[in-house]
Amino acid sequence: MVSHTHLLVICTVWPEPLSSAAGTRILQLIEFFIEKSYQVTIACDAHETEYSDQLTPYGVAKLPIQLNDSGFDQQLTAMKPDLVLFDRFMTEEKYGWRVAEQCPHALRLLDTEDLHCLRKARQIALKNGKPYEEILIQSDIAKREIASIYRCDLSLMISPFEIELLQSLFKVPDSILHYLPLVTEIGRPEARTMPPDYEDRKHFISIGNFLHAPNADAVLQLKSVIWPLIRKQLPQAELHVYGAYVSETARSLHDEKTGFLVKGRAENAATVLSKARVLLAPLRFGAGIKGKLLDAMLSGTPSVTSSIGAEGMHGSWPWNGAISDDPSEFASRAVELYQSVATWKEAQQRGYTLIEKLYEKHIHVDAFWEKLSTITHNLSAHRHSNFTGAMLLHHQAASTKYMSRWIELKNKYP
Repeated sequence: MVSHTHLLVICTVWPEPLSSAAGTRILQLIEFFIEKSYQVTIACDAHETEYSDQLTPYGVAKLPIQLNDSGFDQQLTAMKPDLVLFDRFMTEEKYGWRVAEQCPHALRLLDTEDLHCLRKARQIALKNGKPYEEILIQSDIAKREIASIYRCDLSLMISPFEIELLQSLFKVPDSILHYLPLVTEIGRPEARTMPPDYEDRKHFISIGNFLHAPNADAVLQLKSVIWPLIRKQLPQAELHVYGAYVSETARSLHDEKTGFLVKGRAENAATVLSKARVLLAPLRFGAGIKGKLLDAMLSGTPSVTSSIGAEGMHGSWPWNGAISDDPSEFASRAVELYQSVATWKEAQQRGYTLIEKLYEKHIHVDAFWEKLSTITHNLSAHRHSNFTGAMLLHHQAASTKYMSRWIELKNKYP
């Protein structure tokens, strides 16, 4: 067991598990530490929303903080956390130098969520018709994000594809990366509450936070290209589009006549997924692994997605539905899944197999604690072997630090 007792989590936003997979992810990590009897404090400089998790069941202390405020230095000194977790590279950029300065012996852990630079490079590549690797290698976001990875003692990667990319394209050492996907505890088959069967479901579903650009783009793809092809073959079928923070553009897509129904936020993702027969996720860009697709597996709902959607999610195992980047084939496979009981049930079972083989909690937690323990007991040597990280931390302190100090003074004496 790792000897740390106090974890400080610094977040970009207060966790919203009902709004995004990112919110679910950070709460899973907090649970891991609470199960090991850690005291946990979560700090954030954003305003809470009505959807922010209250964290009460977890016994987590909340600490509202302000950006460019040296008062946080005093709070860090008084708190003396043993481990500090940043929820994204942007958070580490803002506060990593303060943590390193005030708590030099605290292990610094970065949860990348997904590689933001990869997602952005793919988005630009889609627009410009260029290979994303060309854009990625020149990307300012990549320079920032990978610098953040180097500055931290360990970065948690949600996708094995992204670990391979970092190692092959950017030569990031394996010692500062660790694979830890979203996890679940599905339990023994005989003890599960099984979701509705094929005959008790109807219609298609799309789900995803509209503030996330890949999700918004996928909905537009469904509306303009894919759904008309499906609807032509299944004129009575409907597509129920769920997602938090629906934009006006998305609302304008709602059309009762064509069965394209924009429902907005789902109070419970598992409930709406369990009522649908097939999930559609034609993601044209993105990164990481997709919470919606894992939720669909848990709900026994087969899915049709793109190669980017399924990336890093199924290893050598068959997908629980179909994977296609061609709109016509995508629609055909969706119709086949919807109409064929045998195909649907086989796909559902494949989803359960994927969860059992790749996402069960017990597969990953022991390896995570072992990695943390190894770094903790050899922290000085671990940092000495990462000269690039030490160099980047030095230059960050020489730039970000003094810019932050200047902004603080400017705000104090306008």
